Amino acid sequence: MPGDMNPAADNDNIGEVKISADVITVIAHTVANEVEGVASMNAKIADNISSVLGRKSPTKGVKVEIDDKKDVTIDFYIVVDYGARIPDVAWRIQEQVKSAVESMTGMNVAAINIHVEGVSFEKDKEEQKSDEPSK
Repeated sequence: MPGDMNPAADNDNIGEVKISADVITVIAHTVANEVEGVASMNAKIADNISSVLGRKSPTKGVKVEIDDKKDVTIDFYIVVDYGARIPDVAWRIQEQVKSAVESMTGMNVAAINIHVEGVSFEKDKEEQKSDEPSK
């Protein structure tokens, strides 16, 4: 029928949604920081230089790249808690971040690379202090 319009047919050319790498960085950083065994995210050289110049980076330790096919590659630079099993921590970060980024953005996560920059003994020191009898 000439007067019968199909609204679904018109949705094909409405426009395009572009998601900034910064948005993906915030999602990835937030999710990874909640993974048990992650002591902190470690700043890269560029982040350290920025912080010296007075710019704070709330997403330090995360690098996001989006290629032409809209595939996302995420690199994490982390410090793990002493005693944590590093392969398990890395796997949990990869699984949880991939799930969160793909569900929130609809983009494909091609790779999540984990770079362990160090081990934190802070938690161990805090437990020792609490075990000491008070005088």
